[in-house]
This record gives sequence, C-alpha cells and structure tokens, in this order.
Amino acid sequence: MRYNDLMLLHLVTVIPCFIIGTVLLLIKKGSPFHKKAGRVYMILMLLTAAITLFMPAQVGPRFLNHFGWIHSFSFLTIYTVPTAYSAVKKGNIKAHKRKMILLYFGAIIIAGGFTFFPGRYLYELFFA
Repeated sequence: MRYNDLMLLHLVTVIPCFIIGTVLLLIKKGSPFHKKAGRVYMILMLLTAAITLFMPAQVGPRFLNHFGWIHSFSFLTIYTVPTAYSAVKKGNIKAHKRKMILLYFGAIIIAGGFTFFPGRYLYELFFA
C-alpha cells in the first residue's frame, strides 16, 4: 500500500478519534453512551496506531530504516488501550481514567500537533 493511501486511512480513523475522545472527556462518565462510544474510540485508536506502523517516518532519524520518534505514540496507544480496557473491567476506574487522558493528550493532541510541523503531511496540506 502506498504512503498516501495509508495516510488517508490514518486520517479516516484518527479524526473520529479526536471528535469522540473530546466528547468522552466532556460527558458524564459511565453512561451507556460513554461505554459504547468508548469502545468505538478504543477500536479506532488501535486501528489508527496499527496503520501508522506501516508508514515509514518522513522526518528525522529512523530506526531500522522505518520507525521514527513519532511511532512511539503508536506503541503507547497499542499498550494503553488494552490496559485501560482491562482496568475498567476490573473496576479500577482511576487507572482507566488516567490512561484514557494520557492516551487522548499523548496520542491525539501531542502527536497530532507534530503533524503540523514542517516536512509533515498535514503541514504541507495546510500551509505549503
């Protein structure tokens, strides 16, 4: 699959994550809607993280001629989603909440912010 195709798939999964994640942070926790939207959010986050692992780093140094620093957010997501799900299933709401906030701000806000830096796809799309 070409890089641009992967980028499009990534955007198709991560944009809803941004919207759903924002809503989830703002609404009452534990409601049926929160639980259903949270499941969709977690699945989309795992999909978007998996997609990025097939995208070679375009900026900065590479590890194994493929992975860049931005991929650390993908690995963070792949670790955090299952552990946050496990925490809530065990009734550890505090750990679940902490992990979900970390995931949202780390993998969406911070990593998303990096995509607007020079040399990145969204920077070129919006500012070039």
